[in-house]
Amino acid sequence: MTDLSVNLNVVALLRNRRDLPWPSVTGLGRIALKAGAAGLTVHPRPDERHTRFSDLPDLKALIETEFPDREFNIEGNPTEDFMSMVEAIKPHQITLVPDDPSQATSDHGYDFIRDGELLKTIITRLKKTGARLSVFSDADPSQMDAAAATGLDRIELYTGPYGAAHDDPAAATRELEKLAATAEAAHALGLGINAGHDLTVENLKPLIARIPTIAEVSIGHGLAADALIHGMAESVRRFRAACGAA
Repeated sequence: MTDLSVNLNVVALLRNRRDLPWPSVTGLGRIALKAGAAGLTVHPRPDERHTRFSDLPDLKALIETEFPDREFNIEGNPTEDFMSMVEAIKPHQITLVPDDPSQATSDHGYDFIRDGELLKTIITRLKKTGARLSVFSDADPSQMDAAAATGLDRIELYTGPYGAAHDDPAAATRELEKLAATAEAAHALGLGINAGHDLTVENLKPLIARIPTIAEVSIGHGLAADALIHGMAESVRRFRAACGAA
């Protein structure tokens, strides 16, 4: 079965609209884990517009003390500040994302052919934390040989174009096939496969059916939107069912 990691950035963004401690990022993380999420994901950005750096020790402690069989995943652009932060926190998984601080959200993966040597240096350093290293990847199978050469453990398929085709079934099918071809190339090279961005209960089911090798999906916006209707615990159960949970 594909694991579900709940991205808490939207929860943190809502909290940050007021100088108040609610909604609680840690509290909703606890609800997600109790409902069966395999882990929690955050993507702290330099301006702390959603996840704050002060959230990270609390979330790590939540998992270590109450859910030691679950995982903490920290995403981000590997600046020196980011690398020093994850070296201190030591999450279970580090996901490298090539986003600019001014971007509203991540919108592309790495060019492994162009950036392979830089990524190799970064990955070698961060593997000393003991974390699994995942790197954001576009749907491009021609990049997978260069990706494998960096020493990463997993790619994270950027599923934004697939999610954006929610009202165009033909386009969604085309994007799904690109993702599948990339996953097949990565899997053939021994790489693990994660996926994330704009995934919903509806589009997650065909994604998993077409690419059963996906080890983990990280979902934030779609799950938070679903939770406004169903509540966090029920939304986690709904997304886990879409991932193939009994």
